[in-house]
Amino acid sequence: MKRLLLLSLLGLLLITAGKAAKAPKDAILVFSKTKGFRHKSIEVGKTALFKLGQENNFRVDTTENADAFTADNLKKYKAVVFLSTTGDVLDEAQQKAFEQYIKKGGGYVGIHAAADTEYEWPWYNQLVGAYFLSHPKQQDAVIDIVDKKHLSTKMLPDHWKRYDEWYNYKSIQPGINVLGKLDESTYQGGENKGNHPFIWYRAFDGGRSFYTGGGHTDESYSDPTFLQHVLGGIKYAMGKKK
Repeated sequence: MKRLLLLSLLGLLLITAGKAAKAPKDAILVFSKTKGFRHKSIEVGKTALFKLGQENNFRVDTTENADAFTADNLKKYKAVVFLSTTGDVLDEAQQKAFEQYIKKGGGYVGIHAAADTEYEWPWYNQLVGAYFLSHPKQQDAVIDIVDKKHLSTKMLPDHWKRYDEWYNYKSIQPGINVLGKLDESTYQGGENKGNHPFIWYRAFDGGRSFYTGGGHTDESYSDPTFLQHVLGGIKYAMGKKK
């Protein structure tokens, strides 16, 4: 009986050790605080990102508490995702902590309304790459993928047709590397005069930045192609090569 008990305990320890060995070593923080319009899709977006983490061996923490933006806390994360944040979401001390995080090699991912955030913070304009200007009604449109070598676009068709809310942009930064452009001839309401970046990335201030304009609709977060696209952006921001 004692031998059986010892064997059972040994087996349990081996199983526990195996699970511990598989625990994700990397983590991302998903931040979704809003001080302006709040997208209903934020909730399904958080769930989808959590699932991506489970499937790809990285931990996903979510918060709407800007107090998470401290040097000690941010250093836990390979990347920070701004999931349809809006408005002035960080105070001056939190902004400085995030700037230092990026300068030390951190990653940033902006999804959709991340461009509708922090208009009075010029550094953030450079990080996100552009600010929201306006949008027409939701409709089908085509994104021309102009660079398929990136982790976020290698799985996409050359001409990606989808239904979403299509942002026009202002304060577009010259340093962004454009991966996808909206074809304004395929929908109504484009205001960037034919040169309409919609997906981009850049190395900035010591870190990495990726932005995608998609993600307004709930359905985006059950679309396997869109999720693989976002996953590629997250991997890039985390510093992964594949």
